Amino acid sequence: MTTPDPRLAKLSLNQMTTRSWSVREAVDGCVRAGIPAIGLWREPVAEIGVAAAAKAVADAGLRVSSLCRGGFLTASGDAGRAALDDNRRAIDEAAGLGTDCLVLVVGGLPDASRDLRGARQRMADAVAELAPYAGERGVRLALEPLHPMYCADRAVLSTLGQALDLAEQFPVDQIGIVVDTFHIWWDPDVWAQIARAGARIASFQVCDFLTPLPADVLLGRGMMGDGHIEFAPYQQAVAAAGYTGDTEVEIFNADVWATDPDQVLATMKQRYVDLVLEG
Repeated sequence: MTTPDPRLAKLSLNQMTTRSWSVREAVDGCVRAGIPAIGLWREPVAEIGVAAAAKAVADAGLRVSSLCRGGFLTASGDAGRAALDDNRRAIDEAAGLGTDCLVLVVGGLPDASRDLRGARQRMADAVAELAPYAGERGVRLALEPLHPMYCADRAVLSTLGQALDLAEQFPVDQIGIVVDTFHIWWDPDVWAQIARAGARIASFQVCDFLTPLPADVLLGRGMMGDGHIEFAPYQQAVAAAGYTGDTEVEIFNADVWATDPDQVLATMKQRYVDLVLEG
């Protein structure tokens, strides 16, 4: 690894930002860039296996800030039971990778359903079933509220307040929340909810909100500074709430994915220092 820059001590590359890279390529890229942590995704981890991925990270002297993702817990019947089984596997994978944070995108409405209240209840029931299993394995389930435009297909949790209302029903070492600037920057209650979250903050993720949104709104996440979000107040707010973990840069964006990943990391580091840390 290059000589450590103390300003980057809490910076993490979420693997999706450099989507074309395998686990080993992303680990090597972090080493070249002097980035000390990585947020892994289950699919590329599965390509080499949990043990090999954990070894690659450890051998490089990095840490795993989170594993993405579990969730999609709103189905009923056989599909609901299959989702629980998959989430138990995800919990085991997180433990095997040495991270205590499994990010949950909780799921939207099942196909052809308009029963939002029912979907939210099934999700809450599933979280209740999974929480003890996670806690026994030293893993915390991190509920991620998504921007309301994703409520129908990805997450029936849309605000930090909703996520905290659910999380607070469980021990803090079992259920936490994710503060992701892309998803919550619009919320006028966001500052009070971050302060309320306190020790529940399990992950802090940053990227920008772009307009106009692309046809696939999932890809509307941009590099910090390319959109509408002022980042330093969020960094300050989570720190004031007691969060001492990593700041993950997680970007879904076709142009970013088409850029040389090493250049993406160089830009990411500079924007992190200039806009997230210093504002």
